[in-house]
Amino acid sequence: MAKPNVAEQFVQVLVQAGVERIYGVVGDSLNPIVDAIRRTPGIEWVHVRNEEAGAFAAAAEAQLTGRLAVCAGSCGPGNTHLVQGLYDAHRTGAPVLALASHIPSGQIGTGFFQETHPERLFVDCSGYCEQISRPAQMPRVLRIAMQHALSRGEVSVLVLPGDVAHLDAVAPTGNGVPVTEHGTVVPPEPQVARLAELINDAETVTLFAGAGVRGAHAEVMELAGTVQAPVGHSLRGKEWIQYDNPFDVGMSGLLGYGACYRAMNDADLLVLLGTDFPYNSFLPQARTVQVDHDATRLGRRTPLELAVHGDVRETLRAVLPLLRRKSDRTFLDRMLRDHCKTLEQVVDAYTRNVERHVPIHPEFAADLLDELAADDAIFTVDTGMCNVWAARYLTPNGRRRVIGSFLHGTMANALPHAIGAQFAYPGRQVVSMSGDGGLGMLLGELLTVALHDLPVKIVTFNNSSLGMVKLEMLVDGLPDYQTDHRPVDFAAIASGAGLRAERVTDPTRLRAALKEALSHDGPALVDVVTDANALSVPPHITAGQLGGFALAASKVVLEGGVGRMIDLARANLRNIPRP
Repeated sequence: MAKPNVAEQFVQVLVQAGVERIYGVVGDSLNPIVDAIRRTPGIEWVHVRNEEAGAFAAAAEAQLTGRLAVCAGSCGPGNTHLVQGLYDAHRTGAPVLALASHIPSGQIGTGFFQETHPERLFVDCSGYCEQISRPAQMPRVLRIAMQHALSRGEVSVLVLPGDVAHLDAVAPTGNGVPVTEHGTVVPPEPQVARLAELINDAETVTLFAGAGVRGAHAEVMELAGTVQAPVGHSLRGKEWIQYDNPFDVGMSGLLGYGACYRAMNDADLLVLLGTDFPYNSFLPQARTVQVDHDATRLGRRTPLELAVHGDVRETLRAVLPLLRRKSDRTFLDRMLRDHCKTLEQVVDAYTRNVERHVPIHPEFAADLLDELAADDAIFTVDTGMCNVWAARYLTPNGRRRVIGSFLHGTMANALPHAIGAQFAYPGRQVVSMSGDGGLGMLLGELLTVALHDLPVKIVTFNNSSLGMVKLEMLVDGLPDYQTDHRPVDFAAIASGAGLRAERVTDPTRLRAALKEALSHDGPALVDVVTDANALSVPPHITAGQLGGFALAASKVVLEGGVGRMIDLARANLRNIPRP
């Protein structure tokens, strides 16, 4: 049997690790890898129109499945396109391996055509970045890179010159599967005892949950019930904690709503659970404890009375037997009433003539989408106003997933994220909530969806404006400038690309259009022409008041609604014991 070359060995190791596809654009220095994939069963090349989209697609696949996902870029501009998606993956904690192929090894350092320094370029958006210069480094370095990505939840980058990929492998490929099951971090007993003491001594407690509460819903609910604590969440924590939650007081942060901000700042003790919430101005900067499995995150957003190093579920299981049950619900009930009252005020502003309002209220579109989408749908969400609609309208139920560029905050992530999500879960409904700005930035990925006949559903919130940027300018007291642009018929473009597409300007047609697209057996786009002025900022709001805007959601999401969350809030109010 002929000895494999480095490219073939590289691909064989990926197959051993369970990798089923590589996202990228073929070309020059990547040709040995692409040819090896062509000849290797169990793995495929997924052609995208921009390597940036390939990195986003890999990030989505890795984030949703927890398995290693791979993207690749050819030398020079091919792999520099990867940067944006890799930054997003790295900050999100998605285990992604990126192959950055390189110019011929003998030309490195000569200013050769398309020469860059990928071993330097990718250091800031990865946890492991190394160059394979000799065949003897394989397969060891590749296995190290995969283990870094999977064990730490980060990006690994391997730089491989095209001529090295052609050389014969010198070390046996062997058999090896990376470790994918993570151990749990059990907190030290003194930290657990001190946590119990602080909670027992506090008259009022608020819990604030981030993405780290995944798998700990039952324990968080038990803790909240034991100490009569309101439970708020970050945007990334929403999908894991808001459902079946009688203690819910909404979300804090720049997109926040409800009573979460007040509950966090008014409590005697704030307990941060699995969150690296970045907006320190929304935290009380006092009276706070934090629980996280990553000790590097402890205390970097706010001073702590106690830092607890442990997984949320393990920590709560350890501390619950040490807690005294609190009987006074006064604080909890007040926060639940405030939460419901705030949401009702916002809903009242949104519901007037909404089904007849032209241009279409984006809130109305998001509300219908939430109602009609599958119970296990995967939503991918563009940065900008689509984040607002996702935060306020998508109803979590423990089965739905919602992903976006929530930490990196880049535009144009939703459609390429949806591509990776659909490849990972071909049988599930995948919905891209795309802004017109984001869709326009990586418009070529409509061709990727059509090429692979992916049944992705794209709902475009098309207001011919960079809505979030406009809002930022207005809040800063600046006139909006260069945020609006000429209308674009994205349905016509999508139709030309081979997708089922419809442009909707009449709100009475919207329900049927969404329903038909969601049930279509193939890719579909609904171009919803929405009101660019749906968010109206009262003139007395100033930049100096921004830190307290969560106290009145209608001032920031500015006459936007909150969908079925009002039903949850009202249901929770009905659960308050009557005197």
